Amino acid sequence: MHVVMINGSPRIEKYSNTDKIISSFGKGLLERGASFERYAISERRSWDAIREAYIKNEEILIALPLFVECVPGLLLEFLETLPKKDDRTRLSFILQSGFAEGSQLRCGERFLEKLPEYLGVCYGGCLVKGDNFGIRLLDAAGQEKATKPYRAMGALFAEGDGFFRTEAKKFTGPEYFPLPLRVLMQMVFKTIAKKRFQQAAASWGCDTPLDAKAWE
Repeated sequence: MHVVMINGSPRIEKYSNTDKIISSFGKGLLERGASFERYAISERRSWDAIREAYIKNEEILIALPLFVECVPGLLLEFLETLPKKDDRTRLSFILQSGFAEGSQLRCGERFLEKLPEYLGVCYGGCLVKGDNFGIRLLDAAGQEKATKPYRAMGALFAEGDGFFRTEAKKFTGPEYFPLPLRVLMQMVFKTIAKKRFQQAAASWGCDTPLDAKAWE
């Protein structure tokens, strides 16, 4: 199996959580004897090369972040440039987000389920997983630990069944957190997490409070 992996995030690879995820996924592919080539739509100059790879190959995987239940606009713009193919091509997806509950990603998943039909290709399933917000902020060891589950999914995908296996379905994790846990998480986000976000923003040169209401 040879897979064309496309990073559908608008962020450049250095700041892309999706980039770290597909790097781990690719290791899983290699472990099972599959090969891959990878591209990023954030580099507009590479769009012609990505489109050519899409046309010439039959196993396509697009990995993307979900931004508050919205598919990145840059990815939609790129998809509009793709020609229609036939059902010998299989299009699969990795959908990731900072939101931890699976329910938060289902709207995006339903959109992706319909997309292959518009392009004339078959659907290979969608690997859904949240709680990926801070991957790019971790050191190398932390990133490897956080993305290790995707390596296992890459090995599974190389077996040829797309993302329809039970293991891929369970990969999402909880659809909803229990109420006590949701209350606890709200408390954490209002205290510890808020402080960490402020520290991260300050390290990037932001001197405006994160809860500032500029429109006022």
